[in-house]
Amino acid sequence: MIKLLAINKKFEDRNVLNNISATFYKGKCNFVIGASGCGKSVLMKCMVGLLTPDSGSISFDQRDFVSMDYEGKKSLRQEIGMLFQGTALFDSLSVEDNIAFPLRTFTNLNETEIIERVNFCLNRAHLVKINKLMPSQISGGQKKRVGIARAIALNPKYLFCDEPNSGLDPLTSRVIDHLIKEITEEYGITTIINTHDMKSLFEVGDNIIFIHQGNKWWEGDKTQIRQSGNKELLDFMNASEF
Repeated sequence: MIKLLAINKKFEDRNVLNNISATFYKGKCNFVIGASGCGKSVLMKCMVGLLTPDSGSISFDQRDFVSMDYEGKKSLRQEIGMLFQGTALFDSLSVEDNIAFPLRTFTNLNETEIIERVNFCLNRAHLVKINKLMPSQISGGQKKRVGIARAIALNPKYLFCDEPNSGLDPLTSRVIDHLIKEITEEYGITTIINTHDMKSLFEVGDNIIFIHQGNKWWEGDKTQIRQSGNKELLDFMNASEF
């Protein structure tokens, strides 16, 4: 579980996040939605430590990330998996080496154990016989699944997904949605997904936070959205491709 309490972030004279409090639950796909520029990406960057909030607390299972020293943050980050919008695969490394990278960097596993873990993660992402291929040789959907395989390589407690369906066709998007959902439930991961894809939300979303102009404007589950009476939320949903 991840808890945010009164998170504020300002860039120069612009308030980007205003007093955001929220809870993200273990074993659930927790969605953060909102228009481009609303602050959801800044919120995620604060949660993974790429940015530091001006005030407030971010607790990972009762451990305050903001107040931790460098070594504490470094240790906690090893419990975090990240699926980037553009996959962020290393173009010069094979699929196998991309997934092995965090294992070689952060663990003491020997090479046999590393390759066993790589193959396990590839299999879990429904990928076979692509170990030696380069990222340029696989499809966009396969790249996303390789990104997921790399994100779970260290067996994370927390998984952050930034626009996981960006650039994918509708069918491949649903495959990615359900893979993230399966992994989240199977391993009891606290998963946070930034998106504006309403199809994804209604397909696999559990807990939903709607950010509007830097404020938490609504919180609930997908069954409550249409009856929410929240004008900005309904406008956002109706304006999205759905």
